[in-house]
Amino acid sequence: MQCNAFMYGTPTPLPLAFIFPEEIEMASNGNVSGVTGKGNGVPAGRNGLPKISTQKRQSGICHDDSSAPVKAQTIDELHSLQRKKSAPTTPLDGVQGAFANFSEDERQKQQLQSISASLASLTRETGPKVVRGDPARRPETPRVAHAPDHYFTPAYSASDSSLKFTHVLYNLSPAELYEQAIKYEQGSFITSSGALATLSGAKTGRSPKDKRVVRDDATEDELWWGKGSPNIEMDEHTFMVNRERAVDYLNSLEKVFVNDQFLNWDPENRIKVRIVSARAYHSLFMHNMCIRPSPEELENFGTPDFTIYNAGQFPCNRYTHYMTSSTSIDLNLGRREMVILGTQYAGEMKKGLFGVMHYLMPKRQILSLHSGCNMGKDGDVALFFGLSGTGKTTLSTDHNRYLIGDDEHCWSDKGVSNIEGGCYAKCIDLSKDKEPDIWNAIKFGTVLENVVFDEHTREVDYLDKSVTENTRAAYPIEYIPNAKIPCVGPHPKNVILLACDAFGVLPPVSKLSLAQTMYHFISGYTALVAGTEEGVKEPRATFSACFGAAFIMLHPTKYAAMLATKMEKHGATGWLVNTGWSGGSYGAGSRMKLAYTRKIIDAVHSGKLLSANYKKTEVFGLEIPTEVEGVPSEILDPVNTWSNKKAYKETLLKLGGLFKDNFEVFVNHKIGKDDKLTQEIVAAGPHF
Repeated sequence: MQCNAFMYGTPTPLPLAFIFPEEIEMASNGNVSGVTGKGNGVPAGRNGLPKISTQKRQSGICHDDSSAPVKAQTIDELHSLQRKKSAPTTPLDGVQGAFANFSEDERQKQQLQSISASLASLTRETGPKVVRGDPARRPETPRVAHAPDHYFTPAYSASDSSLKFTHVLYNLSPAELYEQAIKYEQGSFITSSGALATLSGAKTGRSPKDKRVVRDDATEDELWWGKGSPNIEMDEHTFMVNRERAVDYLNSLEKVFVNDQFLNWDPENRIKVRIVSARAYHSLFMHNMCIRPSPEELENFGTPDFTIYNAGQFPCNRYTHYMTSSTSIDLNLGRREMVILGTQYAGEMKKGLFGVMHYLMPKRQILSLHSGCNMGKDGDVALFFGLSGTGKTTLSTDHNRYLIGDDEHCWSDKGVSNIEGGCYAKCIDLSKDKEPDIWNAIKFGTVLENVVFDEHTREVDYLDKSVTENTRAAYPIEYIPNAKIPCVGPHPKNVILLACDAFGVLPPVSKLSLAQTMYHFISGYTALVAGTEEGVKEPRATFSACFGAAFIMLHPTKYAAMLATKMEKHGATGWLVNTGWSGGSYGAGSRMKLAYTRKIIDAVHSGKLLSANYKKTEVFGLEIPTEVEGVPSEILDPVNTWSNKKAYKETLLKLGGLFKDNFEVFVNHKIGKDDKLTQEIVAAGPHF
């Protein structure tokens, strides 16, 4: 009941101790209205106060806002009514899938059995006893709408593994994961923008020297082993020892987080992955980075194609064969499993799965690529390859084009598709002016790794490297305004290889032949400044095969051959773009202006660069345009920008020698039945 001057609330069924019951008269309809005094001919209340009348006003000034009392009889039951059950929400009628013929209770039971099987020890009789729900949530009065029994937390806890329950927190929402992280994980905070700031522990980056791959009869001849390869071998027995250690650790915990998600936006070639982890941070990270299933897809998820056991808080046993530290990241492609011990850096999961895709997709004649990808409004797709510091993220993010993805893609017979459901952006020196899309994506739901923030305002200082220089943000791709959902596109028209050449001798842009594209794709070159110490001016060349050597599983020439085949079939053009120095090496020349590079990329997208006039450079034999709209013609040939021509030639020959030395490891590898293609690729390199 509300009045314009004075209000009395609707009576509540709960006792109100601060109101004297003898001063309230209840009418049969339960309404209370009107305040009168002695002078109005109504009985006075105690101590001369006006008595409350039970007659409804007829003036219409007040209106009735009473409602039926809540169903709850206790505070706990009231709290239980606050949270309605929301998943799964899809009806099972007519749905085909793993659980299609089951009731909801049976489906939940099947799901828990599947998770129990994933967590099963291989040296003991059964898997753990698993139940849904958070063990820390205190028992509540049953809801008015009764829930299945297995939603309730057992009333006891025991250390004996045969008596103990493992609580499964299954595909929690970001809001639920926030609660878990802030309550139970030290170092978790909400920043001023709404993102979850967290710490990855002692390891703030990947540990490539601790990554192991099981070498068995199948992978012996399939994978790239030996010099230059990122694949360090281990045997099946050692993997199982580490798997058992990880599973035992996870089963010893009161609760584990389980994510069931997808890789690859191409529905015909997507991979079902299950991630079992001990931290809410890891669960939220993978929620963002993998493709999030719809309720229907989750309901019919079934058995995963690949499983990650993230026991990163627990070290491996350094006395175990093949172990060189307390950290071990182990892949078993035969069992379709990955084990993480001794590192809590979340990027190990992302890149581990990328390695799996590098193995599985080529078996289906699908090329896996470490690249950015965007699409114009007319459907023209471009791939961007580049190592750290080359501008891959900056150049592939274009407000005039749709973002298909920033890092991992597949190229099939149907076109391109993003492998992931999110972005993993570097945050060091991040500013709203330079990277507005990334800046605005750091909001509720985003994971911020190892950043420093103000204790009071919770504003992040992106310049602060106190924890690490490798600060990162992981967010769903739909946080980018021009993201293309679903993240798929037609066949690429342009393949752009980016290099930050600190030697200053590569042209700003070169059109590549197929053989040259393969050569530079396999080389994966960039050159950065060796350091920031005073007097250090010598650039340092970096080569990473296929622009992602740490993640590839097969020999680089196999990916290069697939790339060339697809480019030739679909008419794509290869380009080499130097975003590095011009007019001299680092210390003498200057960094290429971003505005010029963007004009070059625009000319590539529009197709205008295809019709330009070209000339060939010495040593590398690159085709360079004589003019590009909006770019000074004199900088297109780097020799014009060097005042010391002799120094230019010496530096050019030096870089050519570095390319040749790097490529020696690939020369002896034969592609196909003969050596013809290998010879063509080698011939596309520098000559002097």
